[in-house]
Amino acid sequence: MNEHDSERMAGVLEENGYCLASDESLEQRKIDLYVINTCAVREHAASRLYGNLGHLADWKKRNPSMQIAVGGCLAQKDRGVIIERAPWVDVVFGTNNIHMLPDLLLDAKVNGPKVSTLDKLTVFPSDVSAVRSSKFSAKVAISVGCNNLCTFCIVPHLRGKERDRNMSEISQEIEGLAADGVTEVMLLGQNVNTYGREFHDKYAFSALLEKVSDIKGIKRIRFMSPHPSGFTPDVAEVMAGRDNIMNSIHMPLQSGSDSILKRMRRGYTASKFMHILDDLRAKMPDIAVTTDIIIGFPAETDADFRATCDVVRDANFQSAFIFNYSPRPLTPAIDYPDQLPDDVKSARFKELFDLQEAITLELNKAQIGKTVEVLVTDEQGKKDAETGRISARDKQFRLIHIDNPVSSARERLMPGDYADVTVTKAAPHHLIGERK
Repeated sequence: MNEHDSERMAGVLEENGYCLASDESLEQRKIDLYVINTCAVREHAASRLYGNLGHLADWKKRNPSMQIAVGGCLAQKDRGVIIERAPWVDVVFGTNNIHMLPDLLLDAKVNGPKVSTLDKLTVFPSDVSAVRSSKFSAKVAISVGCNNLCTFCIVPHLRGKERDRNMSEISQEIEGLAADGVTEVMLLGQNVNTYGREFHDKYAFSALLEKVSDIKGIKRIRFMSPHPSGFTPDVAEVMAGRDNIMNSIHMPLQSGSDSILKRMRRGYTASKFMHILDDLRAKMPDIAVTTDIIIGFPAETDADFRATCDVVRDANFQSAFIFNYSPRPLTPAIDYPDQLPDDVKSARFKELFDLQEAITLELNKAQIGKTVEVLVTDEQGKKDAETGRISARDKQFRLIHIDNPVSSARERLMPGDYADVTVTKAAPHHLIGERK
């Protein structure tokens, strides 16, 4: 969602005469505007913001006309605090007024630092022009905000209650993307599967998936993230019945302990979570499931942690984003007793991380010898440029590196191409493949 919003920030700026700074301009610090889009989910993000702003103070001294804008969730939370701590910042804007950024920058030039954060959404970010990071893959927000009040999560306090876009507007946007050469879309929402609650349609998300699936030119459809408490069987049925809806899903577990899930106010049990996975795998045996897990939530006992490890073993996740619990302001959990010490969190993190790494490696090894369809991505690194290797994603979103010699220019694959690849090697975080 933050990447989606960043693309919209770039879009509204481009419409108002800005263009993306070149690498050379950045190296020479000769730029007109520096925008930071922030996140407030973890404390580490706040530390990074103020560290980055400290470095930018020197940029501002060398180039006083350069403007600095800070937006996103942390800006929504801290508001005036940012300018107090970093008075060289020109504009602070929130999650609900991306469309106002050019006007705020102009106002700041005339009247000095400007802070503007709207408590309610008036313009959907997706209704703002975008400068997409990819020509063939696009992120489309179907809703913003969240009605859940998980006790560890600050997002509902910053992005507000769930607001759903009209289905026809979403469809029109994707039709336009397809006409522009996009073949893969990622539907985004804090809880995509609750889409439609605003207009009282429990099955709106599966209907939306069907509608998007029918759009000519869209070869791959993904979405994130569904919430287990509201996941309904019709979604799995649509996924299984449509070839262009990918057999991959990101389903946040957060904990495998029922007592911790209750304290988190997640609205499901570990057994319900596993029942959802069983249903998905019954309909799509090759589905890849990824997840989020929080380690060291207040009062998490060793038995609670063991329960999480047991679920991870049983769930056979393709991968997991594992985080140590980070107390966030405005959330009930920050005041919970029995906050765990960092050394306990770190030890549990390492154990679970090692467990998941082993599971992921075994799942990746099982792919050796299989031929899979991949979409070549923009994820090229320095090594790729040196060796001619390219990166791609299969239907399950696994990362696959493929030799793509520079010498055979006629046959080289380019970002956006589809190809059949045979997997030859496996590592914990990627596969190696050869073109069929």
